Amino acid sequence: MIAFVKGDFVKKTPSYVHVDVNGLGYEVQISLNTYSNIQDAEKGMLYTHLIVREDAHLLFGFSDLSEKDMFLQLVAITGIGANTARVMLSYMKPDELSRAIIQGNVKQLEGIKGIGKKTAERIVVELRDKLAKHPLESDLNISSSKGNTLINDALNALIALGINRQAADQAVHKVIGQDPGIGLELLIKKALQIL
Repeated sequence: MIAFVKGDFVKKTPSYVHVDVNGLGYEVQISLNTYSNIQDAEKGMLYTHLIVREDAHLLFGFSDLSEKDMFLQLVAITGIGANTARVMLSYMKPDELSRAIIQGNVKQLEGIKGIGKKTAERIVVELRDKLAKHPLESDLNISSSKGNTLINDALNALIALGINRQAADQAVHKVIGQDPGIGLELLIKKALQIL
């Protein structure tokens, strides 16, 4: 398995990128989300997933692990192929897609090209509990990547206590909205009171 490729982006389009890795060129299929993250970069790293078919070996690339994780969860669903998963990730960022699935927002999923009502319902049924119990890898690090470790630490603590990530996130943000200068311990206690 090819876990990632790191090198020069020789050619970039909204659907694929050619990555030169020490003289070896890989064609990597990407989503619009990944394209927007790498469009100004001349080189970088893409997390990858290789799909082997009778007629082709397709390498799919992702700018972050949450997108790769969502892709893998989507292709595990009957009726969702790699290209459909890529289209879904082009329409919505992984955290938006995760939120829509957890909330059971079938209408929002139906808005994606190629996703009908039955497919959207199947996605919600198969992934809702999984995503609620095990958030996407970068979901826990979204706040820290923005430099806000207070929110990140509070979320990690609440999730460790068995609180649903979405509920914990709402409670933490509500408390911070009321008291922006709050400390971590008090933030966790107030969030628990809301829950």
